[in-house]
Amino acid sequence: MKLNFKHPKILKYLRNSYLIIFIIFAIWMLFIDANSLFIHNDLNNEIDDLEQEKEYYKKEIEKDKKAIKELSNEEGMEKFAREQYYMKKDNEEIYIIEYPDSIAKKDENE
Repeated sequence: MKLNFKHPKILKYLRNSYLIIFIIFAIWMLFIDANSLFIHNDLNNEIDDLEQEKEYYKKEIEKDKKAIKELSNEEGMEKFAREQYYMKKDNEEIYIIEYPDSIAKKDENE
């Protein structure tokens, strides 16, 4: 079987200098250039990640604003001190109740 490389239509298009320059330009812009398609894809993924992170921090700011609002009055401050630091008044006694499922086993810690 003899291969025939004389395809006049293909050779006609390959001899067109505008087409060759366009193909080289397209390959350059899609794959090699600093603004290539791959870099744009990476940057778009990074933008999506940053927007998700932005939403997370906005929610955290809202929670912190609520906590600050609760701590701004006397009752909220007292509640926080009692729960977090086990503070008490002089004439009170505090009992800490621990449930078995909240106590870590010694074997797990060691």
